[in-house]
Amino acid sequence: MPIAQINVARFRRAKADPANQPFMDALDHVNAKADLADGFIWRLVGEGDANDATAIQAVAGDAEFIVNLSVWRDVPALEAFAYRQADHRAVLARRGEWFAPIEPSLALWEVPEGHIPSVVEALDKLAQLGRDGPSAAVFTFRWWRENRQG
Repeated sequence: MPIAQINVARFRRAKADPANQPFMDALDHVNAKADLADGFIWRLVGEGDANDATAIQAVAGDAEFIVNLSVWRDVPALEAFAYRQADHRAVLARRGEWFAPIEPSLALWEVPEGHIPSVVEALDKLAQLGRDGPSAAVFTFRWWRENRQG
């Protein structure tokens, strides 16, 4: 069954601050790698020519909050990209430079074939994970590794 993922972040400084430029510069390249990755199905992008979702205001009144939302064939495909794709790993390694800690910042859940989750649905799943903890309904990579069958 396909898997959806949301990960969120809040910039430590204003989004347009020059300190965030290395992150912004890496987005197109990393997104292009995701688009070509084995198991990739869909990702959220902004309006018009935007190739990322950084301009989408997911939380009213919080311009520094950004959301990444995508759908993958399965958890192993997403995990391979997230943790073994070198360019993505390099960005992950520097996230503390750009983003304040948020818990939880990542949620995974199964979606029906062909379903494209909305930002509202994804934020609800993230809130559910924060409120209730991981379960078969919404989980983390760690929970999935510890509880998968087979």
